[in-house]
Amino acid sequence: MRDTARSSAGTGFGTEQLAGALVRGMRDSGACVGAVYLPEPGARVLRLAVLSGVPSEVAAPWERVALGAATPVADAVRERRLVWLGSQEEVARRYPQMALVLPYPFALAAAPITTEGTEWGGLVLQWPGSHPTQLRGRERDVIDDVCRRMGLLLRTAAENGRPVVHDAEPLLVPPPGTDAAKPPQTQSGLDFAERLPGGCCALDTDGRIAFVTATAACLLGAGPPELLGARPWDALPWLNDPVAQDRYRAAVLSRRPTSFTALRPPDTWLSFRLYPDASGVSVRIAPVLAAQAADTALSPHPPPPSATGRTAALYHLMHLAATLTEAAGVQDVVDRVADLVLPATGAQALALMTAEDGRLRIIGHRGYSADLMSRFDAVSLTSQTPAVRCLTTGVPSFFAAFAELRRAYPPAVLQDGLAAWAFLPLITSGRPVGSLVLGYDRPHPFAPEERAVLTSLAGLIAQALDRARLYDATNRLAHSLQAGLLPHTLPRMSRLDVAARYLPAGHGMGIGGDFYDLIRLDDTTAAAAIGDVQGHNVQAAALMGQVRTAVHATAGSSPGEVLDRTNRLLTDLDPGLFTSCLYVHLDLAHQRACLATAGHPPPVLRHPDGRTEVLRLPPGLLLGIDATATYTATEIALPPGAVLVLYTDGLVEVPGVDLDEVVDALAARLARAGDQPVEALADALVRDAEECAHRSDDVALLVINPR
Repeated sequence: MRDTARSSAGTGFGTEQLAGALVRGMRDSGACVGAVYLPEPGARVLRLAVLSGVPSEVAAPWERVALGAATPVADAVRERRLVWLGSQEEVARRYPQMALVLPYPFALAAAPITTEGTEWGGLVLQWPGSHPTQLRGRERDVIDDVCRRMGLLLRTAAENGRPVVHDAEPLLVPPPGTDAAKPPQTQSGLDFAERLPGGCCALDTDGRIAFVTATAACLLGAGPPELLGARPWDALPWLNDPVAQDRYRAAVLSRRPTSFTALRPPDTWLSFRLYPDASGVSVRIAPVLAAQAADTALSPHPPPPSATGRTAALYHLMHLAATLTEAAGVQDVVDRVADLVLPATGAQALALMTAEDGRLRIIGHRGYSADLMSRFDAVSLTSQTPAVRCLTTGVPSFFAAFAELRRAYPPAVLQDGLAAWAFLPLITSGRPVGSLVLGYDRPHPFAPEERAVLTSLAGLIAQALDRARLYDATNRLAHSLQAGLLPHTLPRMSRLDVAARYLPAGHGMGIGGDFYDLIRLDDTTAAAAIGDVQGHNVQAAALMGQVRTAVHATAGSSPGEVLDRTNRLLTDLDPGLFTSCLYVHLDLAHQRACLATAGHPPPVLRHPDGRTEVLRLPPGLLLGIDATATYTATEIALPPGAVLVLYTDGLVEVPGVDLDEVVDALAARLARAGDQPVEALADALVRDAEECAHRSDDVALLVINPR
């Protein structure tokens, strides 16, 4: 990032004026952090143009913000309104991803910069965690005035043909209360710092070491030239630690003293106490004994309880967030939440509930008995229970001991042997989805930071559940559509035994377009078809129905002609999906079969003597690509006792294995199956697919046995 204290070369016209207005607004409102965002030309994106009061590394995740993103400045600009966040818990409820990255106490306002209906950008101001939860009237007036001034500046510049544009990097400016022109410290001041016990150093507003005593350098194991101008974790690899950086960010954003201990290899423990203000951070460094380092009671500012544990918890929660993006249906979300939330939170029990038909239903639990869950399942949303109340009010409840729960809910009876509880509403886009209950086996005081993390966790789960419910509804529709389009029964013919099987796609893949059919033409002739429409969605299922209709309409013609006509129809429809298909004309009187393929896996034939053969037919182009494509038919003998197996690729596909190899393996399985009825043979062939963990596609199967 560009720093006005170091360089202003290349500054886009007007950013210096914006910086001046921003710093004045910070001074007048008492804000400790400020930022100005400008729109990126040709894209619905806001770019950070000016930053003050916070190191560039802290702001890096928000340098470029999509206008559609769930962030305060995007919401403010998109909706043309002031966004106010007065507490950690409010940040966690409304912006859970942001709260996970910045789980520190602060207050924040975001406002649009507009003039006469034109959006020019966005303003962000931030106050320390000691700020009241409500925005003061004077602060609101300052925000309005700063946005008005910036809007006029940006409009005037644009009207004069010199629009203000952001540079590749934001302009970093000192916050109010700092004086870059202040003379260097006198020798007496340096001597004073050196005489203090331990060592000390100072970090500037960008987190770089601006001053270090000789004692501090000795304790850190590095010379002053190596340290000055560098960030501590860059100059000292052993300080590149999540806890150290977490405590530094906490000091900068909350403007409250923090501390931590760290091990300087090989065996020197050091205590760091951080004292922040607008100009930077003062750091006291002192050696501690190993026994003292293990003790969290480092006065006067001990590190927060389980600082390392909280960092680990955040790792678990970030892992959960990534995992939930891959979850498909509701049960998938439930399984992943149950597996990951307990170790992430340190809780011993969990219950996940959703609101359905006026009741709160338990859709998953871990650590609670089934009997207890059955008693609390399907309670009315009008009942006075903490799980219902947190859902209907949208406010989480934390009870550090049973006595607190009993005071809030006098009818409560201790039934689960637990000692503390968190009741968290699952709310997404302002709509209640359900509730999450966490139980602890010992009294558990919930610190503000932990409450914010747990509320963020609930927000992530709510979003995942909302997506999963939509997925399940769409999946049910697609399965219903496909089930209605596939034949419910196959025609009976005196000289032919046929068995069909269909398996939907493996877990999480939705519905496919696999189909099969048997069409009776007369007493001794029939047509069989099997195919696979590209995709796993409602469109694929609907297109499958159109393909089946086209095949029915032309059945009885030669196989090549059937595929020609079906291909022309699909090409005219232009559905954007392609289809493989294998069509077979069965002549039972003459014991012959005629086959043609449109890019479909080869059928397998077992001769009456038990020998198997893969019928590698002349390849044909997939249906729906080229209206002029032609398809060549192949005739084979099909005597009584032979078995012809038609299938889709889901039956045989194995990731990383060549298709020819897996088809040969299917032929070998067919040979080993021996002479048995077609129903039993079909079961044997799909059994492996049913048990296969890697299966991710639909399976359709037709087993044809002339008599």
